[in-house]
Amino acid sequence: MKNGAWGQVREELIKRVGKNNYATWIEPLRFTTLKDGVARFEVPTSFFGDWVQRNYSDQIRTHLVNAGEDVDRLEFAVASSTMERHVRPTSPAAKPARSRNDDDLPGAPLDARFTFDSFVVGKPNELAHAAARRVAEGGVATFNPLFLYGGVGLGKTHLMHAIAHELQTASPDLRVLYLSAEQFMYRFVQALRDKQIMDFKELFRSVDVLMVDDVQFIAGKDSTQEEFFHTFNALVDQNKQIVISADRAPGEIKDLEDRIKSRMQCGLVVDLHPTDYELRLGILQQKVEYYRQQYRGLKMGDGILEFLAHRITTNVRVLEGALTRLFAFASLVGREITLDLVQDCLADVLRTLDRKLTIEEIQRKVAEHYSVRLSDLVGPRRQRNIARPRQVAMYLSKTLTSRSLPEIGRRFGGRDHTTIMHGVKRIEELSATDAQLADDLQLLRRSLQN
Repeated sequence: MKNGAWGQVREELIKRVGKNNYATWIEPLRFTTLKDGVARFEVPTSFFGDWVQRNYSDQIRTHLVNAGEDVDRLEFAVASSTMERHVRPTSPAAKPARSRNDDDLPGAPLDARFTFDSFVVGKPNELAHAAARRVAEGGVATFNPLFLYGGVGLGKTHLMHAIAHELQTASPDLRVLYLSAEQFMYRFVQALRDKQIMDFKELFRSVDVLMVDDVQFIAGKDSTQEEFFHTFNALVDQNKQIVISADRAPGEIKDLEDRIKSRMQCGLVVDLHPTDYELRLGILQQKVEYYRQQYRGLKMGDGILEFLAHRITTNVRVLEGALTRLFAFASLVGREITLDLVQDCLADVLRTLDRKLTIEEIQRKVAEHYSVRLSDLVGPRRQRNIARPRQVAMYLSKTLTSRSLPEIGRRFGGRDHTTIMHGVKRIEELSATDAQLADDLQLLRRSLQN
């Protein structure tokens, strides 16, 4: 490959796929050879290579060709040194098997509902689900730690429970410990108070899989962070699997020590994106089958699930809670679930959602994000640097509020409702292939809904 060609391609890819995806999937790639039209790269793990092959190989090849390279296809191979580093040693024969039901494991109980079978997979959580599945297979520690992050109700805890269930089913003697960061801190403080810190260390460092939920809780708690750091290191050195969740990426957790952030970023960091309409509808369709068995004979009119999926966009917990409430209410009053009944039963929820966000707020936030003037955003200018943010604001106005298309059009300088429809559809199409746009939408949703 010509000097600097791969560097040039990397610069183009960071613009195309976004900074987060670039740091996760492109930066670790190591170009090795280009021969007979085949560009070869070393990757950290086979899972990593498979994912890049499926999701980024076409973009990489296109940019290589644009840079003047004769490339027909890409191949990804795991470096042998990486494989050796990730092989988990077998336990010594003299070590007695320990059951997962050991009384001394201070973990939180697992929710029997949170399995892989009950997890609805869509584009926003596809990678997180695939990574969790790989960890649940056990054996070689593919990436360590697996760090899942995202907003409330997006499925982090569900995936962690699913991993634990799967591991325990496949290997009953495996010591799998799941607990919240708050419980970790409580156990640590209790050990300090009772002068049993060595017992605490031995207990937490003897597990095979450690899973810590909501790790942002330990930020700013110096002694707990110190112990967590040493526990983390001890388990990684033994090639024991660690799974962590938080409400934000490691680098964004305020008051978390830099050395802990660095350690957490050494594995695979995966973002669970806010749900899209299709995923919300899929979740509702799965839940409604359960309720139809529980409330036999209860009828539901057409379009109810679609209405809920459009209107309740905050998080899955609110969505599922609304459906539970709806079925219970309809059963008590002995009525069919119609749109009118939905409006009556969920009036407070829908009012809260309407009150929480306005089109004007969305326009201001989008204008600020893209560094354009608000007057240009709603005005007649058609330049690309204005038109795309305008379409983003239209899309968010449609998906995050209950306003009609004509009303949204009026707030955007009196535009026709068909113009709004076109803008919404365009952003839906682009966000499926443009990672930077998808990241922008995610950041905007978070800032608007918090």
